[in-house]
Amino acid sequence: MTEKYEVIVVGGGTAGLSAALVLGRARRRTLVVDACEPRNAPAAHMHGYLSRDGMPPAEFLAVGREEIARYGVELRRGRVVDAVRDAHGEFEVTLAEGAALHARRLVVATGLKDELPTVPGVAERFGHDVLHCPYCHGWEVRDRAFGVLASTPMSVHQALMVSQWSKDVTLFLHTVAEDELATEDLRRLAAAGVAVVPGEVAELVVDDDRLTGVRLADGTAHDRSVLFVAPRPVPQIGLFERLGAELNETPFGSYPVVDERGQTTVPGLWAAGNAGGFAEQVVNAASRGYRAGAAINGELLMTDLDAIARV
Repeated sequence: MTEKYEVIVVGGGTAGLSAALVLGRARRRTLVVDACEPRNAPAAHMHGYLSRDGMPPAEFLAVGREEIARYGVELRRGRVVDAVRDAHGEFEVTLAEGAALHARRLVVATGLKDELPTVPGVAERFGHDVLHCPYCHGWEVRDRAFGVLASTPMSVHQALMVSQWSKDVTLFLHTVAEDELATEDLRRLAAAGVAVVPGEVAELVVDDDRLTGVRLADGTAHDRSVLFVAPRPVPQIGLFERLGAELNETPFGSYPVVDERGQTTVPGLWAAGNAGGFAEQVVNAASRGYRAGAAINGELLMTDLDAIARV
């Protein structure tokens, strides 16, 4: 039999749990389906979230799950593999194990994955001393010897940003040619005191479970204790594509076109968190989820009242 809900939230990260919390408190029968693959799992702590600064991400999510349960929201571990919109504008959802679910409204909060540079050592150290966001981790590694691994000329921006947390910054051009850097970029790098090192990076040097250097393909090594990289974001947009949502191509991947509340171009289909955009930090994702949950509740309320008024 098909299990019926008013709202199904796909993804149990910050955005999904926030939407579910609002919906649960609004007395909506809500299900969260979570594959348990949060983007920030490699990080030991999260930062920049007022009152939760420094909290481990796993602990944060555990508290969130406890909170939604208090309001009757169901949480199911699983993966949504398909969703179709029926003749009534509602959604038939299929899980990987074959379960069939029905929802009047669907929130997709599946986030994105970080595709890391294929330099040996980067994946193993990611979230420890290989980092990507100075706002997330800059304070914790301040004043150390920073490296920045270039992947495109846009990596200059990252090198300039992290120079606010350390005055010892080296930009390793890696696969970027020196002549790809604009004159203005070179002036800014010099003004910030960022050293620029051409040549491909071959591997990271790790001693006693800590990053100690960066070795180039020519064998030269540079002492560094922190390396910033720019992962390629891979949005999880499969459900949006299946349901025919309009997508917007950006330099950071394809994301659904949404209004200010998070509703896509498909009526009843909502996006929250990194499923709807690249730059959502944890605090932003919580806000987006809250906004979507409140908007969905209001829409359902007016829909039902209008149906009664027509009788």
